[in-house]
Amino acid sequence: MNAADKIFIENCKEILQNGVWDNEYDVRPRWEDGTPAHTIKKFGIVNRYNLEESFPILTLRKTNFKAAVDELLWIWQKKSNNVNDLDSHIWDSWADGTGSIGKAYGYQLGIKHKYKEGEFNQVDRVIYDLKNNPYSRRILTNIYNFEDLHEMHLYPCAYSMTFNVSGNKLNAILNQRSQDMLAANNWNVVQYSILVHMMAQISGLEAGELVHVIADAHIYDRHVPIIEELIKNKSFDAPKIEVDKNITDFYDFKVDSFKLIDYKFNPVKIKVPIAV
Repeated sequence: MNAADKIFIENCKEILQNGVWDNEYDVRPRWEDGTPAHTIKKFGIVNRYNLEESFPILTLRKTNFKAAVDELLWIWQKKSNNVNDLDSHIWDSWADGTGSIGKAYGYQLGIKHKYKEGEFNQVDRVIYDLKNNPYSRRILTNIYNFEDLHEMHLYPCAYSMTFNVSGNKLNAILNQRSQDMLAANNWNVVQYSILVHMMAQISGLEAGELVHVIADAHIYDRHVPIIEELIKNKSFDAPKIEVDKNITDFYDFKVDSFKLIDYKFNPVKIKVPIAV
């Protein structure tokens, strides 16, 4: 069984067997019909993915690789907070009439900050440090800006990345305050694995390890039967990731710069209801 499937199955079983329900509380999320969307959760899950060994994408079902990469580039390259710059509709529920999601996600990465070397936005500062001071222990981003929370249509879920170089390996920690296991778990793992590959390549490094820290890992009530069936599916070998080696500028990467080689998965059709 490949690593991504194994980790996902173990996480889901742990949540379902030992998690805590919030049925007694008045929760914020609602289903489309207005019904409260309750969850069963585990606090403080930590997963480790060795990007040298395999690319961590689920084979229990298909993860929409191109759409995941497109959203990553929307946030980290375009630094956009407008769904009109995105090729999918995953953010439509949180967008206003102009397409804006408020001062969230890409907006925060695009804000320039003062450093002794000059002004940088958070992404460009990471790139600068990886190229000029790779052994720094201060290479990180954080988009959970308390000053702007009231102007965000959704508080950031995946909110910080810490990059750390060991030898010629680029490792990273993704911190996430909240994780919908069915809708978003492997989606985020795929995205930030790609980000590590991108940052490593433009810095002359090799992708090492992604550590994913989830504060509130939960399964929604209407997702439980879907998860129970999903984790019974057959697991295939992990595909290989192929990155266009000609790219040396972070802003030159495109969705098609990344290819999965021999991606086999269960062809199950899953309709995932989304709580907002």
